[in-house]
Amino acid sequence: MQTSGHSLISSSDVNGTTVYSPAGEQLGSIDHLMIDKVSGKVVYAVMGFGGFLGLGEDHHPIPWGKLRYDTTQEGYVTDLTREQLEGAPARDADWYRDRDWEERTHRHYGVHPYWM
Repeated sequence: MQTSGHSLISSSDVNGTTVYSPAGEQLGSIDHLMIDKVSGKVVYAVMGFGGFLGLGEDHHPIPWGKLRYDTTQEGYVTDLTREQLEGAPARDADWYRDRDWEERTHRHYGVHPYWM
């Protein structure tokens, strides 16, 4: 992925990008993004992790503010641990419509809710 001095990126280029811990451990990769329809802001990166060759992989919505792009690794870095990801609040198929779940998730990850 070349940035050529530009800070914009297509969502299709974000999908599949590796997510690393600060120590350089590969935690998973971004499966897709969730965007607030009203503000247009990226709110979550849904990250796939665990499993083997895509089998048994779990997906967790990570607040976008917990990721920063590292040009040297050509991936995103987060301060989250594998244990925090595994201990995230349980969600159902409609998690993105459940404000209570979003509040618990933002508290779990220690970030300010995007809607406040």
